[in-house]
Amino acid sequence: MDRADDRALVLFSGGQDSTVCLGWALRRFAHVETVGFDYGQRHRVELDCRQAIRRALAVPGGLGDGADGRGLLADDHLIDLGVLGRMSETALTRDVAIAMEEGGLPSTFVPGRNLIFLTFAAALAYRRGIRHIVLGVCETDYSGYPDCRDDTIKAMQVALNLGLETRLVLHTPLMWIDKAATFALADEIGGEAFAGLVIRESHSCYMGDRSTLHDWGHGCGECPACRLRAEGFARYRSAHRHGS
Repeated sequence: MDRADDRALVLFSGGQDSTVCLGWALRRFAHVETVGFDYGQRHRVELDCRQAIRRALAVPGGLGDGADGRGLLADDHLIDLGVLGRMSETALTRDVAIAMEEGGLPSTFVPGRNLIFLTFAAALAYRRGIRHIVLGVCETDYSGYPDCRDDTIKAMQVALNLGLETRLVLHTPLMWIDKAATFALADEIGGEAFAGLVIRESHSCYMGDRSTLHDWGHGCGECPACRLRAEGFARYRSAHRHGS
């Protein structure tokens, strides 16, 4: 097997979805690296969560301990993309109310964010000898961001491979599942221990609020990200109870 085929790079923000994707990658690849992006996001606290999650996954018994067929959690990379935040003028990069814009997209949409993330991740993967890139985008249960759609990701894979003259593979394990199924996937990946880690240590609230730990995770409970996860967790818990 080509060495690059057993190596993955996970776009790891410290949020719930990317944490589940990190666990997914550790179950499938022998060597897993992570990359995060600091773009001046309003919920920058998510970056502080990254290392706590990595430490928990790297200890013996964690998903990333390299034992029992589990992947080795290797290097972490943090890329400064402050210019993106300065250009964006969105509700994720400045203190304004979250609302729907005239074009039908929420004010939390950062134009080009995932396209830029993937370009930098691909350049990093190329340099690190990694073929597989994993990201937590989804068009099943999301805010309508066009750069989260399956067609966008497929087009980016083609463009990156042409531009880099390589054969990168972009994996989106959450693309066709809703938030309830994402909680179920966390349980499937690592049982209650990993599902609990996702809930306790990750952060997805747009307001950056970690003052309250709900049964679905930390957050203000009111922003779109919190409501999406609260509703998903309620469906997951209901299905879990009825199935037990």
